Amino acid sequence: MVYLSLVATHSDLDLERIARMSAAAPQVMSATNDSPLLRGLVLLSTCNRFEVYAEVPSAEDVEAARAEIVAAVAEGSSLSEAFVSASLSTLVGDDVPRHLFAVGAGLDSAVVGEREIAGQVRRALVLAQESSTASGQLTRLFQAATRTAKDVGSQTALGSQGKSIVSVGLDLVEESLDPSTPLAEGTAVIFGTGAYAGASMALLRERGVTDIRVFSQSGRAHEFTAARGGTPLTAETLPAALGEAQIILGCSGGDRRITGAELAAARTSADEFFVLDLALTHDFTPDVASIPGAEVLTLESIRLAAPAEAASALEDARLIVHSAAESFIAERTARQVDGAVVALRRHTMDVLERELEKVRVQHGCTAAGEEVEFALRRMVRQLLHLPTVRGRELAAQGRAGDYVAGLEALYGITAEVPEAPSASPADRAAPQPAGHPREAGESCPVPRTA
Repeated sequence: MVYLSLVATHSDLDLERIARMSAAAPQVMSATNDSPLLRGLVLLSTCNRFEVYAEVPSAEDVEAARAEIVAAVAEGSSLSEAFVSASLSTLVGDDVPRHLFAVGAGLDSAVVGEREIAGQVRRALVLAQESSTASGQLTRLFQAATRTAKDVGSQTALGSQGKSIVSVGLDLVEESLDPSTPLAEGTAVIFGTGAYAGASMALLRERGVTDIRVFSQSGRAHEFTAARGGTPLTAETLPAALGEAQIILGCSGGDRRITGAELAAARTSADEFFVLDLALTHDFTPDVASIPGAEVLTLESIRLAAPAEAASALEDARLIVHSAAESFIAERTARQVDGAVVALRRHTMDVLERELEKVRVQHGCTAAGEEVEFALRRMVRQLLHLPTVRGRELAAQGRAGDYVAGLEALYGITAEVPEAPSASPADRAAPQPAGHPREAGESCPVPRTA
């Protein structure tokens, strides 16, 4: 089995399109049930990232599996397959856990060290488990990423305040506000209805803002506010809302921008107001900053103003993430030879049992027969020890295939890598070799006759 991940983040795509791809989650999840190539699937969808984690049978199946996922995303988002394919970066094999571990620890976030992402990683696995799309290998992966995020949170100072882009932007607004006009008493207008807009609404409410109005160029404002509260805006009611707003948040990154002239015409006074243009493809034109009383904050200016994490904390976090990812990869690689080891032991024990049968027929349940059986079993265990250890060593070196091929060439033994259990971390113990249940020291069975 091979890990496959398709990734779209704030680093290279506007947030509205990320939101549209996130809306395709039902189609992508159902694709797992219909495809023999997708043995498991987990979706990680946040305010500024959309990531698909899948398990496919082999490296040769990666391109076909990727095409199936792209088609499902395109169908559910009404975006072209060509655009979706170009927007999703591809990670395969060991690069997948390295990426997810860094994401879960907040190292790949717009505000480095934010802690909200760890909970989102955990919830992504829970949702996949509830939908029966989480394979054993993906369950292991996400559980390990969650444990690593906890280690980073408990062992380093990284992200101790749990900042995000929106929370840092709102901090800057509150620091600039006149005490006589607190944020909680003002009106907020949000552009967009994606996950980013939902997070912005939640953070505004945490700070006491109750008058929140939502506008969507795609007409989703009524559906969005019906689920989350707030007041939907139309093209007709938008100008009046902009004229009253103390804070305006752009979270859509749509094709049409609000110009300085439009916003200036809507304003009824020169009172101070704030525009947080949080989409990568801006919702407002640059001349909005020239309107009297306007204070404009963009993603870049918020990033620059975000509290810097100490270099030592970052280094500590990176070391924890690197060590955890490499340990996970090594453990998973070593497990790849378990099937081959089981097959080798089963083959050897079958040979042993045939020889012991001859001893039982000839000697019966005698002291001599038991001594011979004891000696043969001890010899077989000793003979199996070195190839078992060597198999793990080769797997750790990325040469598990050589080991399996060697067994097939020498003994005609073929083995498949067993599916990992999907239960708790306690299930990570390697499978026990199959063989005859009787071991040295057990009583001799009733003698058999030819």
